[in-house]
Amino acid sequence: MSESDVDIDADERTALPVDEAADLVARVADNVADVIVGHDDAIEHILVTVLARGHLLLEDVPGVGKTMLARSIARSVDCEFKRVQFTPDLLPADVTGTNVFNQKSQEFEFRPGPVFANVVLGDEINRAPPKTQSALLEAMEETQVTVDGDTRELAEPFTVIATQNDVEPGRTYELPMAEIDRFMKKLRLGYPDVDDETVMLDRTAGHHPIESLEPVATTAGLQSARETVGDVEVSEPIRSYVTELANYTRQNAQLGVSPRGSIALVRASQARAVVDGRGYVIPDDVQTEAQTVFPHRIRPRTGSETGLDVTEAALESVPVE
Repeated sequence: MSESDVDIDADERTALPVDEAADLVARVADNVADVIVGHDDAIEHILVTVLARGHLLLEDVPGVGKTMLARSIARSVDCEFKRVQFTPDLLPADVTGTNVFNQKSQEFEFRPGPVFANVVLGDEINRAPPKTQSALLEAMEETQVTVDGDTRELAEPFTVIATQNDVEPGRTYELPMAEIDRFMKKLRLGYPDVDDETVMLDRTAGHHPIESLEPVATTAGLQSARETVGDVEVSEPIRSYVTELANYTRQNAQLGVSPRGSIALVRASQARAVVDGRGYVIPDDVQTEAQTVFPHRIRPRTGSETGLDVTEAALESVPVE
């Protein structure tokens, strides 16, 4: 652990130098790679999301390591981690917390739910009904939770990593667009190739490597790296480029990218710049990040197209000035 992660008061919001922030990300990525084999790009995308103050949706078939990846990210940073197993009978209060009457004091006391953590894993989020899914909306957008009229701030940094299976559609609920739009990125892991799966089997033959995974960064260090991302320069031509990309999707799809999506792309591009050791955004950052920030926000006009198809068409059609 570098000196940058020591004695940093998160409340002071002191930004790290770009090279130190990039080093923090590299350490966490290397640490996670000790557990997760063959998904280096996905690991990097998740860390970009965390740095950019975003939330992540992992969608894939069961058993490809979605939950393990989220746990590995959380354990690599010395922060508070909570897991919520979404089920059909889960209630909103099971996520946000509830007021409980204390007979001794004759007063109601608030018992916080698992959303009060730095990294919250929502496992199989699409197995819970929409009312329970919506319990995360305020937390994801405003970093706060309102219960019985009282609003409580959540800890920073705060990131939701949700997983959902794309099988058994009859036993799951579709996420509403208002919730999908709050996820900065949506990723698919896919099956590992033969060599990577062989390595994975070797690593897990005895004790699982996550059992011995140690933090390589502090919560304060991560918060400072987030401040670094916020200071990254985004020039006017880059901002215009993002706007034109979003506008293309609106003109060429049934539902295009929202202004929230445009903001997410700028923030993700800033984080990508830091990961690459730069204090300014270039068009390559935007083009790289658009492919995971835009597609899940787009509803194409025809069933033969996907959100990624529309995004790629936008990248090909909108000139870089």
